[in-house]
Formats: sequence, structure tokens, C-alpha cells
Amino acid sequence: MRDPVRRAVLRIDAATPVGRDRALDALRAFAILGVVGGHWLVTALVADSGTIHGDSPLHYLPALAPVSWVFQTLAVFFMVGGAVAAKGYASARPRGVTYGSWLRARWARLFRPVLALLAVWAAAAGVMLARGVDEGTVRALGKLVWSPLWFLLVFAALTAATPLVARLHPLWPLAVVLHVDLFRLGLGGPQWLGWINVVAGWLVPYCLGALWARGGMRGGRDGWVLLAGGLVATAGLVLFAGYPASMVGVPGGRLSNLDPPTLAVVTFGLAQCGGALLVLGPLRRALARPAVWAAVAMLNLSAMTVFLWHQTAMITVTSTALYLDGPLPGLHTLPDGAGWVAARLAWLPVFVAALAVFVAVFVPYEARGGGRSRIVRRSPAASPVPARKSHHA
Repeated sequence: MRDPVRRAVLRIDAATPVGRDRALDALRAFAILGVVGGHWLVTALVADSGTIHGDSPLHYLPALAPVSWVFQTLAVFFMVGGAVAAKGYASARPRGVTYGSWLRARWARLFRPVLALLAVWAAAAGVMLARGVDEGTVRALGKLVWSPLWFLLVFAALTAATPLVARLHPLWPLAVVLHVDLFRLGLGGPQWLGWINVVAGWLVPYCLGALWARGGMRGGRDGWVLLAGGLVATAGLVLFAGYPASMVGVPGGRLSNLDPPTLAVVTFGLAQCGGALLVLGPLRRALARPAVWAAVAMLNLSAMTVFLWHQTAMITVTSTALYLDGPLPGLHTLPDGAGWVAARLAWLPVFVAALAVFVAVFVPYEARGGGRSRIVRRSPAASPVPARKSHHA
């Protein structure tokens, strides 16, 4: 390791509060990367007769459904969010921090980076329409950027409800999801009832995280129960109850497990949360190494920027390549075969490079919102190790 890099790594490690559970940050980073990788792998922009429309390889290659089992990681994100929010609110009250102040601070960290995305894309959409780009193409591109933002709204709502739900057992919202699906899918009830699961479904891992934060759950036995129980329940729902095998929506599919969330995606999320609990020990040991922790910390400092701009990075690469060299495999062609999959995998490093540019441009804006201080404390630039560490996470 070169000396400047080593000094930076040691600064990050030394500036991290002693009481911070680094495994939570690692799980959050894993969840964000899962979302990014999943979107890049199962989203296709097909160029056809001067227009661009969205498609998915899962529509043509249903055997790829297991890909969604790896990359649909939102349950882990909500579990970590529930744990952090419950701990944060519990520690804020003795310090005299009001609920309003606590919530405004958390919402600012969540939504401040969104303003930059909205401004850039509003301008970009206007420019594209002024230059004669087909309205359907602009809508298709905009949908890729806006649609992932739904989960921020749900997460913000659950964060606001933290004082009410922090002691709610996860079985209660799980029961709601079960009864909603039973009524709308099993008994022919109105389909709009499924939107109740947008809150109830993600409330399950959120409450699980709050339960974990107050010491009501441990990594060993509870992790195995969640993992095994979630997998068995999900397998039963897919094999015998007609739920799709894909844990994300598939264009043209009879039912989406994610839009709105179904019982299958919730039970699968429980299995993911159980697996996350089981790896806590190895994670904490690995994160005790300064270099490993520095990588996780740096990703967390730009987590919102990575999430918000990853689709824009893919769109930028796709549109630039289309302008320069016409339709290319893995970028502009129908995702209907193994050749497209191989070509898309080859394009992933280019997506990463484009995303790195957006991160470099917009992460300072995110950092000004207070995200940086959540993970590390500022230390003098000339000193690789600050004099003291804080014990407050």
C-alpha cells in the first residue's frame, strides 16, 4: 500500500467513533450495491426505429430469475435503516433533541441529494424535447431515473413513524401482508388492496431492525430461523401458490412480486435478513482491518449519490454509444439471449466508470447535507490519527 493511501486509510479508521457498529455500514453498502447491480443487469434500453424503450432479459430468459434473488436486497436496507433509526431516536431523546429536529435532520440527509437529480433531469428532459427527441423515449429514460425513488418515500415515511413502530413486532405487519395477499389473490378481492403492502411489506424488515437494535434478536439462532423459515416459505409460495420466481417485476408478467410487494418478496426478505445476521461476526472481524473499513466507509459516504445516479450513468453510456456507433449488443439490442447477457457483463465496467464521474461531481453536495459526519469525525488534515475518538455512533 502506497504511503499516501495508507495514511488516508489510517485516518478513516482512527476517525471512526469507537461505538459504531461497522457491520451495519457494510450491510447498507451491500444493499446499495445489490440494487445498482440488479438494475444494470435486468434493465435494457432497446433502440427501435428512432426511439428507445425499456425491456428486461427476465422477460425472454426466465431461467435468469435467480439473478433477482442475489440483487434484490431492499429488505436488508430496510432492516439496517430500522436499526439505525431506532438507536438514533433512542439516543436523541436523553440529549434533549426533539422529534421534529431529529426527523428534519434525517430527512435532509435523505432528500437533499435528490434535489440535484431532479434539477439535472428536468433540464435534460427539456433539452431532449427541444431537440426533437421522441416523447416516448424521454418518458422511458425518465422512468428509469424516477421509478427507484419510490423506496425513498417509503423509507422516509417509516423513518417518521419510528417512535410508533420501534416496538412493533415484525409479525404484525407480516400478518397484514398475508391477509392482503390472501384476500386479493386468493379470494379475488380488489387489486388496489395490494398497495397496503407497500408500507406493510417494508415495515416487516424495518421492525426487524428496530427489534435487533433494542437487543431482541441475536445473530445465531434467530438468523438461522429467519433464513430457513424465509426460504421454505418463499419456495412454498413459488412452487405451490403461483407466485413468480423473480423477486423483481418482469414486463408482461402476470404478477409482480415487487410492485406492489407480495408475501413472497417479504418472506424472501426475511431470509435475506437472517443471512445478514449470520454474517455479522465475520463482517466485524473483516472490518477491523483498516483497509477494508476504509472502502466500506467511503462507499457509505456516497451511498445516496451512487443510488441516485447509477441509472443516469447507464443511460449516459447507452445514449453516447448509440450516437457514436449505432446499436450495440448488450446496450441497444433485445435482451433475448445469452449473447446479450455476455455483452451486458462486458459493459458493466464502463457503467462503473461513468458512475464514478457522477459521484465525483455530486458527492460534495451530498456531503454538505451531513452524511460525512455520520461515519467519521473530522480530523486535522496534517495528522493521520486524531487525538481522541468519540464514543457516540
